[in-house]
Amino acid sequence: MKLEKSKLKENTTIQISGSKSISNRLLILESLFANIKIGNLSNSQDTQLLKKALSENTEIVDIHHAGTAMRFLTSYYSIQDGKTTILTGSKRMKERPIKNLVTALQNLGVEIEYLENEGFPPLKIIGRKITETKVDVPANISSQFITSLLLIAGKLENGLEINLVGEVTSRSYIEMTLDILTKFGIKNSFIGNIIKVESTINHQLSTINYEVESDWSSASYFYSFVALGRKTIHLKSFYKESTQGDSAIAKIYEEFFGIKTTFKEEEHQLKLEPIEGFEFPEKIVLDMNNCPDIAQTLCVTASALKIPFEISGLGTLRVKETDRLLALHNELKKLGTETEFTDLTIKSINFNEPEENISIKTYQDHRMAMSFAPFCLIKELNIEDENVVEKSYPMFWEDLKIILVK
Repeated sequence: MKLEKSKLKENTTIQISGSKSISNRLLILESLFANIKIGNLSNSQDTQLLKKALSENTEIVDIHHAGTAMRFLTSYYSIQDGKTTILTGSKRMKERPIKNLVTALQNLGVEIEYLENEGFPPLKIIGRKITETKVDVPANISSQFITSLLLIAGKLENGLEINLVGEVTSRSYIEMTLDILTKFGIKNSFIGNIIKVESTINHQLSTINYEVESDWSSASYFYSFVALGRKTIHLKSFYKESTQGDSAIAKIYEEFFGIKTTFKEEEHQLKLEPIEGFEFPEKIVLDMNNCPDIAQTLCVTASALKIPFEISGLGTLRVKETDRLLALHNELKKLGTETEFTDLTIKSINFNEPEENISIKTYQDHRMAMSFAPFCLIKELNIEDENVVEKSYPMFWEDLKIILVK
């Protein structure tokens, strides 16, 4: 897709669909407990794939690129007593590690077999009733592994106690899950590194209506547009007291890029507004351990403004849809930004002029496509394989037509 050099319109309004993270959690809980009515469900491909898998009674379940679905369904099928499920996905999915989650479930007594490579999908899962009550899990793994266990915990006969061993990564996503469980009426606690979830077997949960907040990860791209275009954008269906870790984007972009976020609570709307006369920092130094999914957006914004950056806390990015740190390193070079990276960090080391004909590879990663799109306010560029946005934000390119003018 060719993105011509554009300008940002003033005072446009965008409606973003429900958070993928929240929607996927709710779909698992809805299937397990049947006491929920969901509004503003995400229209992302990941969510639709998970919804389809939960509605079908087949032995082989193929979730393609949907990493969240792979992780959540691994635990979900583990407690379907007597049911055998083969859980598989795309070539990239078969390269994404799942051993820590499988080991935890095996330690709880579930029979799970790797069908190809040790530690990776596809999996053969034989469901059973779990009566064990405690399990140790490394704390520095993907929070989705931990959430996967938490979502089934209330359905276990004796509940579940998870001991997180080490320093916790992406704590905000774990707290989001626990907040949702609380709203469901599932009692839980998170003290120190110990998470406890009580069983619901002996009490009836009341039915609730859950309106899904819009996705803060998707909102991040519009923060980038406002930071570069210095015009106001309004985003609908957001809440001031959000449990989404990526809501940190509001504070980050105010501090480093001068974008003020105003909440209109009665309208559930955000106003993203550039601060007049804002002076950009000499350097951005930031630990994004609790919000790694918005790191790509920030790096592109900083590159476009030629602000040196040093971002840490990015250990999970190397095992996402692609190796995101390597992908960033490669593609930022086309914008004129030279970087160096480790397993946990990425930092700029020099700024040059952008290439003449910029063509951004997306590496089958939705966030690569969307995080680089705001650079069209600086220079024309091409986004390869633009359809990857369907994974999380199918309407992204249509929404850009609302905010941009050539």
